[in-house]
Amino acid sequence: MTDAPIRYRPDVEEVKPDEAETIAGLNQTFDVILERTAEDYGHAVRSVHAKAHALLEGEMTIDADLPPEVAQGLFATPGRHKLLMRISTNAGDILPDAISLPRGLAIKVFDVAGERLPGAEGETQDFVLNNGKVFQAKDAAAFLSNLKLLAKTTDRLEGTKTVLSTVLRGVHNALDAVGAQIPAVDTLGGAPNVDPLGETYYSVTPYRWGDYIAKFRIVPVAPALTALTGRIIDANGREDAIRSEVREEMARIDAEWEFQVQLCRDLDRQPVEDPTVEWQEEEAPFQRVATIRAAAQDSYSDAHVQQINEQSRFSIWTGLAAHQPLGNVNRARNATYRHSADFRARVNGCPYHEAMRAAE
Repeated sequence: MTDAPIRYRPDVEEVKPDEAETIAGLNQTFDVILERTAEDYGHAVRSVHAKAHALLEGEMTIDADLPPEVAQGLFATPGRHKLLMRISTNAGDILPDAISLPRGLAIKVFDVAGERLPGAEGETQDFVLNNGKVFQAKDAAAFLSNLKLLAKTTDRLEGTKTVLSTVLRGVHNALDAVGAQIPAVDTLGGAPNVDPLGETYYSVTPYRWGDYIAKFRIVPVAPALTALTGRIIDANGREDAIRSEVREEMARIDAEWEFQVQLCRDLDRQPVEDPTVEWQEEEAPFQRVATIRAAAQDSYSDAHVQQINEQSRFSIWTGLAAHQPLGNVNRARNATYRHSADFRARVNGCPYHEAMRAAE
């Protein structure tokens, strides 16, 4: 590690002239998914990551004596913060678990003081991550093209999707055998049907890290979690197999993860505007800044379903200015996250709210 971390400055971002048009297209396409699923299920669900597998309460402990370049924003002050976690898969449908998709992890950290991002209510910091290292589209326009394809499959033809998922898993395994990966294969249903508790979750896109620029990840470290890494869940004939198995596991596991940050050290090698490029660890190492713990608990209790799944929204634009999302894809996620949450609130008659603190 020889290069000093790159300092944040506004011109690291390159705003495209057609971003407003692309965002409008994203909202229109999300509406197709939202309206179709609301009609199917009798209530509105999220336009992406609709199906939750685990809903957890936990605590983040920020490390003391961190190096100045990572002691930034939320992580500038050692201490403990209560948090909520939601583990999901990425489709806008609530599908049988035999249709295997990438996993997502959303975190809401409480009692976070400091200058807020525009429109970020409350005193929370949200982090939204996936178990893939890169985003599947180079920019929001490419993501819109992919989303339009997914919107066409958003229906109740679950048998067809199950068959497709089986085929795509075979494609994934064949690619993996030769050391190749195509993220779109996993996004469309070819992801291995892994236990989400054993997965590492990545921010995928870059963020401001106070004075610097970074990506971050959540890594399982408790032996009971690392024992689940790569474990395949057999979901044949079991619509909610993942939720059921995670519920059994979390009833006896005291889970622990590390929160690790990866500082940008070369804007050419670790670009801000292209999230399909993996930031190589040997060039931009990860550093631990905090630990997340979730004691053994009921991971799908009625109370958690109401508090976390129904009443909460998770957005990368909810939090501190020091952790501002960066890049075209992240800028597009601002209005579209809000659009989706507003739709759910309106249709369900259940307004979301940014809680000021965790439930006691």
